[in-house]
Amino acid sequence: MRDTASVRGHLPDESPGFVGRRTELERVSAALAEHRLVTVTGVGGVGKTRLALRAAHRAAERYPDGAWWTDLGQLDGERLLVALVADSVDLADHTPGMAATGLCRRLADDRLLLVLDSCEHLAEPCARLVAELLAAAPGLTVLATSRRPLGVAGEETIALDPLPPAGPDALALLRRAAGEDFPAAGPAGEICVRLEGIPLALELAAAQIRLQGAEAVRDQLGSRLDAAPGARFDLLAHTERVWPSRHQTLRAAIGWSHELSTPLERLLWARLSVFRGPFDLASATAVCTGGPLDRATLPEALDGLVRASVVRPPDAVGRHRMLDTIREYGATWLDRTGEAAAVADRHAAHFRGLARRAETEWHGARQLRWYRTVDAHHTDLRTALDRLLRTDPDAALDLVGSVAFAWSCRGRLREARDGLEQALLLSEARGRVRARALWALGVTLVLQGEFGPAQDISERCAREARHAEYAEPAGAGAGAETGAGGETGPGAGAGRDRPGDLTLDAAALAGLLALTTGRPTAAHVVVGHVLDAARGGPADSAARLRCHLVRVFALTGLGRLAEAREKALRLRALCEELDEHWTRTALEYQLALTGLLEGDPVAASGHARAMLEGTRRLGASLGVALGLDVLATALAAAGEGERAADVSGTGEAYWRSTGQPRRGLPGLRALHEKYTDTVRASIGGPAYEEIFVRALTGLPQDGLDRALRGPGQHD
Repeated sequence: MRDTASVRGHLPDESPGFVGRRTELERVSAALAEHRLVTVTGVGGVGKTRLALRAAHRAAERYPDGAWWTDLGQLDGERLLVALVADSVDLADHTPGMAATGLCRRLADDRLLLVLDSCEHLAEPCARLVAELLAAAPGLTVLATSRRPLGVAGEETIALDPLPPAGPDALALLRRAAGEDFPAAGPAGEICVRLEGIPLALELAAAQIRLQGAEAVRDQLGSRLDAAPGARFDLLAHTERVWPSRHQTLRAAIGWSHELSTPLERLLWARLSVFRGPFDLASATAVCTGGPLDRATLPEALDGLVRASVVRPPDAVGRHRMLDTIREYGATWLDRTGEAAAVADRHAAHFRGLARRAETEWHGARQLRWYRTVDAHHTDLRTALDRLLRTDPDAALDLVGSVAFAWSCRGRLREARDGLEQALLLSEARGRVRARALWALGVTLVLQGEFGPAQDISERCAREARHAEYAEPAGAGAGAETGAGGETGPGAGAGRDRPGDLTLDAAALAGLLALTTGRPTAAHVVVGHVLDAARGGPADSAARLRCHLVRVFALTGLGRLAEAREKALRLRALCEELDEHWTRTALEYQLALTGLLEGDPVAASGHARAMLEGTRRLGASLGVALGLDVLATALAAAGEGERAADVSGTGEAYWRSTGQPRRGLPGLRALHEKYTDTVRASIGGPAYEEIFVRALTGLPQDGLDRALRGPGQHD
């Protein structure tokens, strides 16, 4: 879920370097008005992405359900295609079944623009997915960029040529990129002609102009491009049999930039090509050092690549990016150095370590920071997981077991389940790593509503936990030698005669499953039995805290409300001391439910809003949907019929973003229906429906903002 925005959807900010393209922009805009699939084609570096982004921003207001952007360049295979597109349209799909089913359902009744950028390496699977989505969603329009058409029936193709080399737009782009007002006649104009108006080539030249001056750049390009084609540049291997001349010019320009780079910069360029997503200096250092490129020399080499426009300058949080065309070139050189496998292994090891640190920091003051770190590095974590599934399944199980719970909290249930199931199938590791992965898979299945498979996984998790904590010698088990996940203190094993964190988490999973299937007594018994036998308090580990949370919900379900509220308040105070966010948010939900059951809707509303603030920080759309339901129920119980209808309509919008119908704890569902019927009768069915539908079809972020306003703050 994204922060509040003025329009529905999500498009990246436009690049300030957009120049010209008025005719092309009008063509794309006109095509979008007439066709449901428009594909902008052209060679790499010609500006397809920038044109599509400008056209999408221009057309966004025509689509009531928004314009949404998907960068497919981060994928190296089709397996995660549907998951990435679903995530890009804020579909936190919690439903089981075929991968595209939830996405089709999410888009079926919407009128929106979906932009698929960089489709060329996934042209066939993209074509299949687009055809399926267009058939399922009559109001959907797709704008794609690709080096070749997708080949879907009804596709309108717009071929994008470079800027006219001798025209004003090419010179304007060069001026803007170089930061210098060149005259039309002279070296700058010659550079535009020699580079045939290709935007990316002009940007690379502009970077060298800043370093050397326009005359030197013109002369260097002249010596390179005037040479025989075979001597211009050692062209990359490519599947196409014949290179377009303009593509050769671009690749010659990239090769020229490569030659002008220092040896260390060229080495770093090659090694950075293993990153599929944004990277920071720390990650680049961990993955790319070796030989002459060490911690002292790497920052200077990275700065050199930024100055040469090979690497994009850091964003507000210090992350760099490489354009796909430039990264592809670096990957070819990495292959030629013979380092491709070694660097990929270092990349996988680095992100496995990052995943472990994230799990270690889950219980404490840095939880939110690491949760966001896992989200920011999601693409490279998936890349690392795919690598380890091929080369080291035991390490893959360790990585995905470390991050799967965070993925599930973020709504990436399909990816969490897919990675866990693959790793559990391929890995033969026993002990802590397997027990943790089974626990994470069980939670994922419960959130998907697959209670039968979740029961089987819960039982396997309990057996594996017993094996790890009682049957294995101390210190044995996969990952034990390196302290995978960081649980090396009293909570990790807790002694051979008492349950440790693995058994506690297995109990928490069993309790969660019991709660969601309407069996609070079973939930209370299973977690109570393990907590009574374990040493330590709820602050000692995340597993203990989760068990205490399940017990609080079980007490609520059993009607022991005063006891549940007292324990919840104590746990919440503890979470505030720890600066722990996830459990605190869940406790606010429980306190809201308790307030409703005790007949105190004002208190319930306050706790519901606190829960919503927490789930918004975590980007958890399922949590937002649950929180809106309990807030709508509290408002209805307080007799605020119009506000209840507004919040309930917003809640329905968020439920649809999860790909499933409304659900929640059985007790809340009954209360929601009861009080909703009451306020519908008080304000009238037509009035209630009008407010509900207006909230449902409006901007979900705006509806959430309205819901979070307390008494006296609403419009």
